[in-house]
Amino acid sequence: MTDDDRVSYDATAASEPAGPAPAGRLAEAGRRLREWDGRHRWVLDTLVVAGLLVLFGVPGLFDDRGPSDAPIPLTEGPLPWMLLLQSALILPLWWRRRAPYAAFCAVLAVFMAQWAAGVMLRADVAVLVALYSLVLHGRLRRLPWAAPWVIPAIVLVVVRLSGIVPVWDVLFFAFTNGTAAIALGLAVRIRRAQLVALRDRAVRLEIERDTRSRLAAATERARVAREMHDIVGHSLAVIVSLADGGEYAASADPERGMEALRLIGATGRSSLAELRRMLGVLREQTSEPDLSPQPGVDALDQLCRQVRAAGPRVEYQSTGALHTLDVGAQLAAYRIVQEALTNALKHAGPHTHIHLALRLDGDRLRIRVRDTGPPAGRPPVATAGEGLGLVGMKERAGLYAGTVSAGPAPDGGWVVQADLGVEGDPA
Repeated sequence: MTDDDRVSYDATAASEPAGPAPAGRLAEAGRRLREWDGRHRWVLDTLVVAGLLVLFGVPGLFDDRGPSDAPIPLTEGPLPWMLLLQSALILPLWWRRRAPYAAFCAVLAVFMAQWAAGVMLRADVAVLVALYSLVLHGRLRRLPWAAPWVIPAIVLVVVRLSGIVPVWDVLFFAFTNGTAAIALGLAVRIRRAQLVALRDRAVRLEIERDTRSRLAAATERARVAREMHDIVGHSLAVIVSLADGGEYAASADPERGMEALRLIGATGRSSLAELRRMLGVLREQTSEPDLSPQPGVDALDQLCRQVRAAGPRVEYQSTGALHTLDVGAQLAAYRIVQEALTNALKHAGPHTHIHLALRLDGDRLRIRVRDTGPPAGRPPVATAGEGLGLVGMKERAGLYAGTVSAGPAPDGGWVVQADLGVEGDPA
C-alpha cells in the first residue's frame, strides 16, 4: 500500500461511520450527540453545573457534624453561607465553553477568597474543571496568562495546609491534579483537531477524486472526438469526392458512375463498421464488444487506394522496417497520414498529386505528405486558423515526443511534416 493509499484510506475511514459492532454504534452516538450539542449548547452546560452541585455541593450541605478522621478537615458552616460559596464556585462553569478564561478567573477568585478565609469545600473541584475547560476551549496563546493566577492559589493552599499536611505532599497533590487537568484538556483538544483535520482531508480527497474523474472524462471525450474526426472526416471527404466525380461521369460514362457508387458504398460500410467497433467499446454491455486491431502502417496501402479512388494521384514511399514499430506508434502514424490525405483531398481537390513518404531514421519516424494544390485557375479553399485535424495530429505526435508542421510548399501546394520518437514508451 502506497502513502497516498494510506492517506486516502485514513481520510475515508474518518469520514465514514465506524464498523458495526459496538465501536461503530458508539461513534455514531457520539456524532449525533455532538450535532445535538451544537444546536443546544446551553443544555450540556446546565447539566455539567447541575451534576457538580449534586455530586460535590449537596454532600457538603448535609455533612455529619461529628468528629472527622479525614487528614484535611472540610469546613462546616451555616447552610445559607455554604450554599452561597458553593454556588459562587460552580455556577461560573456555565460559561466555561463560551468564555473559558473569564470563567476560570471567576472560579479561581472565589477559591482564593474562600481559602483566605480558612474555608475548605468539596466544591473546590470546580477549579480543576475550570482549568480543564480553559485548556480545551481557550485560545492557546492566552494559556500562559493563567499561570500568574494559579501560582498564588497554590501558595495559599500550601500555607493553609502546612500545619496539617507536609508541604511536599501538598505540592505533590496540587501539581499532580493540575497536571492531570491540563493533560486531559490537551489530549481532548488534540484529538478533536485530528478529527477535524481528517474530515477536511477526506473532503479534499473527495474533491480531488471528483476533479480527477472530470479530467479523465474530458480527456476521454477529447480522444473519442479525435477518433471520430479521423474516421468520419476521412470517409466523408472520400465519399463527397466520389459523389462529385460520379455525377459528372454518369452522363458520359455510366460504367464509371456505377464504379463511383460502388466505391461510395464500400467506403461508407468500412467507416460504419469501424465506428460501430469504437462505440461498442464505449457502451456499457454485458457481452464482449466486437474488437478489431487498430490500423497500422500496413493499412496505409488500403488508405492510399481509397484516396486514389476519389481522384487524386497518390504516390506512397516507405523506408525502413516500419512493421517493427509498436502498435501505438503505428496507429499515430496512420492517423496523421489519414488526416493529411483527407485535408489534401478536401482543399486541393480530386485532381491534385499527393506524395506520401515515411522514413524510419534510427529512433525517429519522419512523415511527409505533400500535394501539388488545386489545378490552375482554381484557388485553394481558405481556412480560418487551425482545425481539429491539425490539432489532433499535434496531440498524437506529442504523445511520442514529436512535432507536426503544416504550411504551403515553396513551389506550390501544401506540405505536412511529422517527426515522432518511436523508441521506448510514449511520453
